[in-house]
Amino acid sequence: MSDTERFVDDYRRWVAPHANTVPGWLGPLRDAAISRLAARGFPTPREEDWKYTNVARLVSRAFPPALDGRTVGAVVPPSLLGAGPALRLVFVNGRFAADASGEAALPSGVRLRRLAAAFEAESAAVERHLTRHAAFDRNGFTALSTAFLADGAVLEVDDGIAVDRPIEVVFASDGREGERIGHPRLLAVLGREAKASLVESYVSLDGAPTLTNAVAEVVLGACAQLAHLRVVREGGGGSHVATTAVTQEHDSRYSSAALALRASFLRHELEVRLAGEGAQCSLDGLYLASGKEFVDNHTTIEHAVPHGTSRELYKGVLAGGARAVFNGKVIVRPNAQKSNAQQTNKNLLLSPHAEIDSKPELQILADDVKCAHGAAVGQPDPEAIFYLKSRGIGDAAGRKLLTRGFAGEVVRRVAPEALRRAVEAAVFERLEQIFAEES
Repeated sequence: MSDTERFVDDYRRWVAPHANTVPGWLGPLRDAAISRLAARGFPTPREEDWKYTNVARLVSRAFPPALDGRTVGAVVPPSLLGAGPALRLVFVNGRFAADASGEAALPSGVRLRRLAAAFEAESAAVERHLTRHAAFDRNGFTALSTAFLADGAVLEVDDGIAVDRPIEVVFASDGREGERIGHPRLLAVLGREAKASLVESYVSLDGAPTLTNAVAEVVLGACAQLAHLRVVREGGGGSHVATTAVTQEHDSRYSSAALALRASFLRHELEVRLAGEGAQCSLDGLYLASGKEFVDNHTTIEHAVPHGTSRELYKGVLAGGARAVFNGKVIVRPNAQKSNAQQTNKNLLLSPHAEIDSKPELQILADDVKCAHGAAVGQPDPEAIFYLKSRGIGDAAGRKLLTRGFAGEVVRRVAPEALRRAVEAAVFERLEQIFAEES
């Protein structure tokens, strides 16, 4: 049995007892998604977007589906928002953990709930948007996620509502019962002039081998604003494949900070479509990798209409024999005049054995635009280290200071301040682990 056939067989055995857990319109989509996987399989390095990323070893492992209905134990996964009251949903291996979640004090006009509950309520927003932005036919992983879609998190913010504190959705991986694959799903829909901050957090409870196959869809109405922080801390044994699809209407603002702090294997595709005039997006990313870890960030920003603005800064710190890939694509459609796009990728290599493949791309099909991109790869500046030594700071301490400063440029963009401090602590803790491995 091939790897693809094994996943298809898992679906055939799983779907019958779960056929009545989703609305009627989703059942045919799940069947179409698994048919797509059966026909085309998983991506291979022969495909241009996957030329540096081989998933064969990943999908060859016998990861059984985690959505088996067993009860989630009393677990409290690490939260970036602390232990105090919060707007938070927690899932463990794709199963809702009610005891660890906190849904109290939701403002009027804000709904944060399980997808299962939204299905029962026959939410019009869920039917209109779920699976419509991250299409199941984009690759085998999104097809697999759609096929196993049964639960997840949905955030709906009505027109004109501003949420005054961050909302957190935590997806935890638990391998204590054996290797598992989970399919976390997130849908965020903000109405006209709505405003919110969303934290999407992925953590490992034990560092055991697991596979997270995540899909998130974000829809911003006219003049809406969303600050979206995405943090991956899967542990040394966790693998993570994810797709985030964002659609923006006119004059909306989307600010993304995607932090890949630890995973043995990580691939994240972030696709933003500026579908309304005056829409703006800001994409910041920081990826840290050491040992034999691998991290791949693929971003696409599509300027579909005039007067869109995009800014992108992704930075990586690599140590040991780690490998990374950055592919950032900006597409300006023929009628998207007056578009403004800036893209930068910078990488710091702490070891001669670390490796980065950086590929910034511009596809400009309009003539009245302002676009630029650039990439840089280097080691800690010897002159800066010498300067620090002249001030009594040793080599190791100097490298730490320079590395922290390099990563801090991304961290400082995180808002609000309380969340920024938590992110800074998590980033610096991971950097200390990397420094210890290098010493």
